[in-house]
Amino acid sequence: MDGDRVEIDGGIMEGGGQILRVSTALSCLLGLPVRVRRIRAGRSQPGLRPQHLSGLEVIRDLCDGKLNGGEIGSTEITFTPGKIKGGTHIADTKTAGSVCLLMQVAMPCVLFAASPSELHLKGGTNAEMAPQIDYTVMVFKPIVEKFNFTFNCDIKRRGYYPQGGGEVVVQMSPVKELSPINLTERGTVTKIYGRAFVAGALPIKLAKDMSAAAVRCIRREIRDLYINIQPVREPDDKAVGTGSGIIIVAETSTGCLLAGSSLGKRGKNSDKVGIEAAEMLLQNLKHGGTVDDSLQDQLIIFMALAKGVSRVKSGPITLHTQTAIHFAEQLTKAKFTVTKSEEEDPGNDTYIIECQGMGLINPNL
Repeated sequence: MDGDRVEIDGGIMEGGGQILRVSTALSCLLGLPVRVRRIRAGRSQPGLRPQHLSGLEVIRDLCDGKLNGGEIGSTEITFTPGKIKGGTHIADTKTAGSVCLLMQVAMPCVLFAASPSELHLKGGTNAEMAPQIDYTVMVFKPIVEKFNFTFNCDIKRRGYYPQGGGEVVVQMSPVKELSPINLTERGTVTKIYGRAFVAGALPIKLAKDMSAAAVRCIRREIRDLYINIQPVREPDDKAVGTGSGIIIVAETSTGCLLAGSSLGKRGKNSDKVGIEAAEMLLQNLKHGGTVDDSLQDQLIIFMALAKGVSRVKSGPITLHTQTAIHFAEQLTKAKFTVTKSEEEDPGNDTYIIECQGMGLINPNL
């Protein structure tokens, strides 16, 4: 069997969970058995963490696959996919592990299932080192739907570090194939909006402080736009534990969405949280690209699967994006090129990511 198995080195480049997510999702989609070695080799706690394991388990269940080495701390897994099926699937990190990262691994697969799917994803909704669920709904969803599919994301409960306990239900129907996207025109920023939230034991005043600090920070650079960042207290029956954070989105005349976000934590001043998110947004606006740093790498797998040529203009290419491209090319017939964008002000660090997609066809439809 080893002759047909694709060997993946999980310790190179970004060297984290992303390699697992991209390679096992593509393994599932293409029917290619894979072995991933040296999983998270360079991390302080190498091997699988609960969140990576629950991602692998949901992929295994989606396609009746076989997973060997699937335990916490394991640094090598082999995965043999079966046929992707729709229906209801549950993935539970049992920690504050990110539900958004579970969605990243499962979503491309269920698009090519035989029937509609409902994913019940449990864990942290607003976690460090991962997109917040608000980002997924406000930025990722409208942009990724340009590949010609739609999904519904219902936030049942929010869950925060350390206990998690959040739940998100994602419903989607399969597609025959994905269309390519062309996101190369930034346009001008037409509005800026967002939400600053608190939950559990925290007072609404903190959300108001985050929002006000963020607005002040953005105002220094962008004076003439109305900025609407709503302070929100999450209802107690819709949130587990105590948490706070902010997300701010800039929308452009061509429909681009770029964001900045930050999470509160014990001992961190709420003004600082607001300013961090505002500075991240301004940084993402500065380079002139059509996507922000967080979206850049999340689009790669869809570009690889789509039929035709996709083009995305971005700021500097992140290590996550380079990693996603490397493994997408290793496993699919897609071909990526990254070129410096010439037409801009030479001071701008913008790039065009172009992909000749493999044009995966759903055999079930």
